[in-house]
Amino acid sequence: MRKGTLLAGSAYTIWGLFPLYFKALHSVPALEILLNRMVWSLLFLAGILTWRRQWSWISETARQPRIIGGFALSALLLSANWFVYIWAVNDGHVIDASLGYFITPLVNILIGSVFLRERLRYGQWLAVAFAALGVGWLTWQTGRLPWIGLTLALTFGTYGLLRKTSPLGALEGLSLETALLFPFAAAYLCWLSLHGGNALLTQGTDIQMLLALSGPVTAIPLLLFAAGARRIPMTTLGLLQYIAPMVQLLLGVWLFHEAFDQHKLFGFIAIWAALVIYSAEGLWLSFRTPKSA
Repeated sequence: MRKGTLLAGSAYTIWGLFPLYFKALHSVPALEILLNRMVWSLLFLAGILTWRRQWSWISETARQPRIIGGFALSALLLSANWFVYIWAVNDGHVIDASLGYFITPLVNILIGSVFLRERLRYGQWLAVAFAALGVGWLTWQTGRLPWIGLTLALTFGTYGLLRKTSPLGALEGLSLETALLFPFAAAYLCWLSLHGGNALLTQGTDIQMLLALSGPVTAIPLLLFAAGARRIPMTTLGLLQYIAPMVQLLLGVWLFHEAFDQHKLFGFIAIWAALVIYSAEGLWLSFRTPKSA
């Protein structure tokens, strides 16, 4: 339990610190960062699969076009999520990005209700209502939907739905997704190289090293998360997931000095209230179930 909490907590802390990494790459266009992340992630994951001698799943998966098609869709959702997040961080919207990961659990509730026919409990409906209130307040105050947060939540929530119903584990699934994206990423980077625009060739050594590290930076927290998730209850994992958006919010306010006035604070308070209700209801249910049994 202690080891699982440490592993999962470390994964969420690393994800929360991602803005520091992407801010260091602000001189590189978001699309190019994304493409490098795809390429270097695949190379890093291939090294792990070789080290673990974990290649047997490929031949079986290759004979199932339906699985390949499902992972092609999840790869598109993952790349869209990555691109919006990278762009948001480098364009000064770290707080807006943190909003997306605050409301992701509540979006997951709605996705489960619509696509998996899961019946929502009273506490879940109340949490969704508070989240909708927060989003509505932010929309009214700014005159537009908080599209960055909603896009991140919807793409990651739908991605989670696809991965929930897929037969591959975290390591194999991410390897397949990056493999499907690799040809497009490599082709575009080659095109940039021919036109003198590839940062790997034109930028300094520090930027080149940071781009090459995008593989380990992507894969390591995912592996920590997968290892931790197997050792701890879902309720504990559900509470730990708020580490990442909270760290991002604090970075946006205190380090990057993004605007966070009273109007935006009120919207976040409504969403935090939704998360408190959602978490408390989940904890109450987890304690009640063993007692009833």
